Parts: sequence; structure tokens; C-alpha cells
Amino acid sequence: MNTLRQSVDEYLNMRRSLGFKMHGPGNVLPDFVTFMEQHDAPYITQALALCWAQQPANVQPATWAKRLSYVRVYARYRVSSDPRTQIQPPGLLPFKPKRARPYPYTDKEINSLLCAALNIPLYYKSCALLPWVYYCAIGLLSVTGLRLGEVTHLQLQDVDLAWVCS
Repeated sequence: MNTLRQSVDEYLNMRRSLGFKMHGPGNVLPDFVTFMEQHDAPYITQALALCWAQQPANVQPATWAKRLSYVRVYARYRVSSDPRTQIQPPGLLPFKPKRARPYPYTDKEINSLLCAALNIPLYYKSCALLPWVYYCAIGLLSVTGLRLGEVTHLQLQDVDLAWVCS
């Protein structure tokens, strides 16, 4: 039977070969194995997984839930080679994220932002369009309902120039 460290490496390699990026699990699962080795635990237990997931104490509960979910998915893989492995139940660290409240800007605030965008100080001639870029982005955000990421990823082919110029 292979060790936890070997098993984590095999698991991460297998998932990556299937096309998963594994950025989060790839960073934290080796730390989990180190934690297990420090506690001389040859297999995953619910208590140790929960103890590890709740570290560090100064982070949001969402981080704890995410860490435990990485271990849960890995434990499902590990149980096939080590039946002593305990798989953590899904509701062990329940977390409901608090969504940010949307703030609707008033017309006066939008006009102030637009004026401020046009008055951005320019230190280089090569940045002469920068105020207009911000002006247009703020305008698009305020009238279309687009999100910031959607506005920043707009490309020229997304604009119907025939309609704009008519």
C-alpha cells in the first residue's frame, strides 16, 4: 500500500491528466499530507481532516469549507486503496456566503464619476485616451447592467459599428 504522500501525487497527476487545473487542491493537499505525517496518521480520519481544515483560525469559514472539500474529494479517491479512509460528510463545515449588497448609484453620483474620469491627471502623452476609456467604461456599467469583468473583456468585434455610426 502506498503512503498518503504518494497517493496525493498520483491523485493530482491523474486529475491533471484528465484536464483539471488543480490549482487549489494542488497547493493544499500536500500541506494536508504533512499535517497527517506530523500526527503519525497512516489514513485519513474525519477528526484530523476537520482539525486541519480549520487552520488557520484567522480566516473566513468559507476557506475552512473549501479546504475540507478538497480533502473530501481526495478521500473518495483514497478509499479505493485504503478502506480505513473516512470520507467527511458534505455538511460538516456548513457555510453560506454572504453576498455583497448591490449599491445603486444615483444619477448625481454617476455624473460625478464621469466628470472625475475626464479629469484624470495625465503624466504621459501616451495616456491621452485613458480618461476616455474610464469615461466609456463607467458609462457602459451605468446604463447596460454589464459587470466589470464583462466590460473589461469587450473587444472591437463586440461593437456594432454600423449601428453606432448611423
